[in-house]
Amino acid sequence: MRGTILAADDPPPVLEIGRQGRSNFVIVVDHAGRRIPRQLGSLGLPASELQRHIAWDIGALSVARQVAAALDAPLVAQNYSRLVIDCNRDPKVASSIPRLSESIEIPGNMGLSDAAAGARRVEIFDPYHNHVSALLDARLAAHQPTILVAQHTMTDSYQGVRRQMHAAVLYNRDRRFAGLVLDKLRQETAWLIADNEPYFVSDETDYTIPHHGEARGLPHVEIEIRQDLVSDVAGQTAWAQRITRALQHAEQAFWAQQGRTEFK
Repeated sequence: MRGTILAADDPPPVLEIGRQGRSNFVIVVDHAGRRIPRQLGSLGLPASELQRHIAWDIGALSVARQVAAALDAPLVAQNYSRLVIDCNRDPKVASSIPRLSESIEIPGNMGLSDAAAGARRVEIFDPYHNHVSALLDARLAAHQPTILVAQHTMTDSYQGVRRQMHAAVLYNRDRRFAGLVLDKLRQETAWLIADNEPYFVSDETDYTIPHHGEARGLPHVEIEIRQDLVSDVAGQTAWAQRITRALQHAEQAFWAQQGRTEFK
């Protein structure tokens, strides 16, 4: 079946691995892919720009795959570039379909009609978030506790300014679980782990954590890793192991604080 922008032979918008995983964790990757539907061409950008952070979170999916495998956790990831539609932005926000990313103008996103913008939501954004919602609903119906983890990566420099942090733990209204992850990651003193920097979760700049984590009252955390640290297999493996340990430690500490025993 052909959509307005996705052809029958275009990849589906959602990648899911390990739906039957027994872990209390669910891992999502909003910016996993850099694909652009064939009908949209290259959005008017040279191929070199589509390799960069403006198009996707480099290394995030590879790290998340390894973490999910180690934890036996379900993984849900978005296959298409955030330049087509950002699946971590409310579609009502102007940056949902960016016309400018960093200092790069996106020609294919200029002057979109409401119908063209709506098609991107219906065919890419909605299937991804509907999939996450359905998974969380199924776990709730099965009385399976859930901790939501959103995996991202960030550039090592932004607008010419070098970022000193190696990774960051992000949250919005609820710091309970994120704070435990932060404490564990900071035990390795060789790494600078930022607290809600250089970004923080908000209703304006984020969708996944507010919509799926906060609105449901689920413990959650968003994790950013600097991309130059996960640009190869060795770095991805090292950070996946580091994050896995931090999540396992935080899970036990969190349930203990709640007076519960959901951890294995």
